[in-house]
Amino acid sequence: MERRFASHPNEVKQFDTGRLRQEFHVPVLFAADELKLVLTHEDRMIVGGAMPVKEPVVLATDLKELGVTYFLERRELGIINVGGKGTVVADGAEYELNAKECLYVGAGTKDVQFKSADSANPAKFYLNSAPAHKTYPTVKATLESSEFADLGDIKNSNERSIHRLIHANGIQSCQLVMGLTQLKPGNMWNTMPAHTHPRRMEAYFYFELPEDAVVVHLMGEPKETRHIIMRNEEAVISPSWSIHSGVGTSNYTFIWSMAGDNIRYDDMDPVSMKELQ
Repeated sequence: MERRFASHPNEVKQFDTGRLRQEFHVPVLFAADELKLVLTHEDRMIVGGAMPVKEPVVLATDLKELGVTYFLERRELGIINVGGKGTVVADGAEYELNAKECLYVGAGTKDVQFKSADSANPAKFYLNSAPAHKTYPTVKATLESSEFADLGDIKNSNERSIHRLIHANGIQSCQLVMGLTQLKPGNMWNTMPAHTHPRRMEAYFYFELPEDAVVVHLMGEPKETRHIIMRNEEAVISPSWSIHSGVGTSNYTFIWSMAGDNIRYDDMDPVSMKELQ
C-alpha cells in the first residue's frame, strides 16, 4: 500500500507539475489479479482498485500500516464496479455487481474477495475506505435505486445526472460518502462554480473518458488554483482546503467520495466565480 502525506496549502503553492502529480494524482488503479491501494493522510482515506482476471483478488495489505489484525477491523469500505460483471464475497455472502453498481461493506467484515464473471471482460472494482467507529450493514445499491438529480444545462456545458449512493439519506455509513456523476454528451464541466468543504476531504475517479481525451482537474485554494491533467480511470486526492473541479475535452463520468466530520452531501462552502484566481 502506497502512502501519501497531507500537505499544507502554503506548501502546495510552490509545487511544480511533477510534485503536484506525485502528491495528489493516482495514475494506476487496475492491474490484472492485483489489489492497488493508496492511503492518504487526508482523513485517512484509502483509494484503491481490484481487477480479478484469472483468480480472485483478496482485500489484504500490510496491516501494520493500519494497526489492526484485518483490513476492515476499524474501517468501512465503498465499492463501485466500473468494468464487467463481478462478484464481491464478504464473509461468505456473495453480491453480484454490474457496471456502476455499488456495495457498502461494514466494519468488522473479516474476509472480502473480488471475482470476475468473465476474464475477457473483467470487473474493475473501484474502492474507497475510511476509518469507522460503528458497524453498519453491508448493502448494495444501483443507480436506479439511488437518490439522484438531473442538474445543469447545455448552455453552461454542465448538464449532468448526480447519483448519491452512500450518504445520509441512502446507504448508512460512519463517515464515508460516495456517489457517481454522469455528464451528458456535449457537456464538459463538473463542480463549477466551485466549492470547498474544510470539514472533510474528497477524491475523484474519472472514467468513461475516450483514450485521446483528458480532464483538466482544478485544485488549490480559490485564489491559488492549480491543475492536474487526468486520463481515463485515474483518481485524484483533494484536501479539505482545496477546490475540486474539472473540464474535459469530452463528456465523462466520475465517482466522488468524501470522508471527514459528517455525512451531509450538501456540506460545502460555495466559491463565487469572482473569487477564483
